[in-house]
Amino acid sequence: MLDPVSTQLDRYLTLVSQRQKLVASNIANADTPGYHTQDFDFEAQLKAAMQTSADLAPANPMATAVPGLRVKNDGNNVDLDREARLLSENALRFNMATQFLRSQLKDLHSAITGGGQ
Repeated sequence: MLDPVSTQLDRYLTLVSQRQKLVASNIANADTPGYHTQDFDFEAQLKAAMQTSADLAPANPMATAVPGLRVKNDGNNVDLDREARLLSENALRFNMATQFLRSQLKDLHSAITGGGQ
């Protein structure tokens, strides 16, 4: 990575990716009898990842069943409205992080090329 900010950004994007996989899995299993929605506390995992030493990779978040969701007759508790909201949140997080990364790379390019002189 380029610097400590880039390292943190990499960790942030890794969590966003892991959350995306969980949400996709939940959606894919929306009709699977007995399936229980899986998730992790994004904010808590982000805080833990940011506190991890730069030379250590943060641990993968442990996905757990989401409590409090309505269970259907088949035992499945996937709420597609919840999952759609999480997809939207994740898209916003991803877009924000990639815009920031794009800005960092633009600044680096400008520094290397002398600001276009």
